[in-house]
Amino acid sequence: MSRITVLGAGAWGTALAISLARRGHHVTLWCHSPQLAAELTEGGRNEQYLPGHVLPSDIVVTDDKVGAISEAEIVLCVTPSQYVRGIFGEIAPMLAHDQVIVSATKELEEGTLLRMSQVIAAMSTNPLVVLSGPSFAAEVAAGTPTALVAASATSGLAHRIQREFGSSSLRLYTNVDVAGVELGGALKNVIALAAGVVNGLELGHNSAAALITRGIAEMTRLAVACGGRRPTLAGLSGVGDLVLTCTGSLSRNRTVGTELGRGRALPDILLDMHGKVAEGIRSTSAALGLAARCNEYDHAACRFPRLRHDQDRASGRQQALAVAAAHQSRRTAAGARSRGHAGERERARAARFDRIRSRRRHSARQDRRAESDLWFVR
Repeated sequence: MSRITVLGAGAWGTALAISLARRGHHVTLWCHSPQLAAELTEGGRNEQYLPGHVLPSDIVVTDDKVGAISEAEIVLCVTPSQYVRGIFGEIAPMLAHDQVIVSATKELEEGTLLRMSQVIAAMSTNPLVVLSGPSFAAEVAAGTPTALVAASATSGLAHRIQREFGSSSLRLYTNVDVAGVELGGALKNVIALAAGVVNGLELGHNSAAALITRGIAEMTRLAVACGGRRPTLAGLSGVGDLVLTCTGSLSRNRTVGTELGRGRALPDILLDMHGKVAEGIRSTSAALGLAARCNEYDHAACRFPRLRHDQDRASGRQQALAVAAAHQSRRTAAGARSRGHAGERERARAARFDRIRSRRRHSARQDRRAESDLWFVR
């Protein structure tokens, strides 16, 4: 069994600590607040963030960050995004080169628009794995069956976390697409806020289904524009997490959206959450900024809500294709006339199609080699 330190004693951090301790690991749970650390040590419950669940007695709770990481083999970061840079700026010089960092924060950093793995990698050269997927903290703590994704550019690291974290109730899949896994986990929070607004306005199930479906399409386009793989967004960290967060009653992002739809002010809603985090609030502006940076959307159009008319877009694409085809036809005919041989035109066309087919086969082979949580069961 491994020595694992969990940084962050919110709902998700506490749930993962309970799951890892149940698995038999030596777990240390670091709390930012000395008062919370004292409460967890004395009462064995995190009533503020994860009420109703008892911490195993062998979990060590502390507010000493340096002491918590000193002997850890795996450092699991579950802190809100706005604190990740500060925490790793402090502990990075103290980390041993072989300590593995696991990031389970599903957010983007405001201002820089960086994913959490990019923030951590800027301050530490330690091996790094990302953990994501459809998971409510309360259900993981209760031991209900859950599936997550461990992603790393080094597949051996992802497999190690799969072995260490997996249990009879927690199943992990592996993936090498770090960008796709992280962006799926962060962007779905934005769509979940909108799904909550739909619920609060009582617009019905049809509207919710349309929003979720178009949401995964937009998430996929942005993730691919940022270097992610399309199949990743069709797996647990994309569609899976999106469906859970947009429809589950335990979703904090959906809850905030619902209250917004009912007309409540955001500061009042956040006050009633008593310190709990709805990641979509910060991720919304970050997602728009990232989209503008990637030229995925017209930034000016993003200022106002709008419907995307698929028929109009399809018509525009057809017109563009027709113009391109006509232009290509004229070029091909002119080339054939200049050569004075119709057979040469046919041979050039056949060669062009052969090259296209060859590139597509090569691309398909690359995709099949890539590990995807959608295709492979480890």
